[in-house]
Amino acid sequence: MSDFYSQQQREQQDRYATRALADRLEEMIVHAEFSGEDAAFVAERDFFFLATTDADGSPTVSYKGGRRGFVAIANNRLRFPCFDGNGMFLSMGNIDATAKVGLLFIDFEVPKRLRVQGRARLVESATPGVLAFVEVAPTSIFVNCPRYIHRYARVEDAKHAPGEVGSAPVAQWKRIDVFHDVLPETDRKAVDAIGTLGLDEAMEKFNRGEG
Repeated sequence: MSDFYSQQQREQQDRYATRALADRLEEMIVHAEFSGEDAAFVAERDFFFLATTDADGSPTVSYKGGRRGFVAIANNRLRFPCFDGNGMFLSMGNIDATAKVGLLFIDFEVPKRLRVQGRARLVESATPGVLAFVEVAPTSIFVNCPRYIHRYARVEDAKHAPGEVGSAPVAQWKRIDVFHDVLPETDRKAVDAIGTLGLDEAMEKFNRGEG
């Protein structure tokens, strides 16, 4: 038997009499190398969810978005860029600490979803607008039943997703005056060029979805 399931997962399978079903599913859908269909599905996505854990085992999950095709697969390695964020570096710090990652790709229109679990490493970047790249060596890749996925229609690209030259508008929250003195110099200069916002005004924009 493989080590795909943990002892605790096995205990739950036994509790609900699904061990045989779980084994059959692993046999049929779990694989460690990206298929052409997997790669094509990932290439069409413009977002995914990333789960990581820190050195103490505490998890965090993040939404990662970009232009369609910002996640690439080659030589059985998945690679995606780390764009400018909030400066907390939860995901990148966790990857540096444990390397363990889980990625969830969803198409809300079809619907369909693909899960990737593996070990990741940070790769230095010389690409404008990209702080670093994350390269993932997969340990397990599998689809999930789509029955609980609500259908949503895509409306538009996020205006802050970096373009081909890496440029993007300044994040609205970085213009809030209480953050101005702790911004990195590049961000502070960009904010100075367009002006700061008071907290109340910024929150009004935020609640209207103006990021």
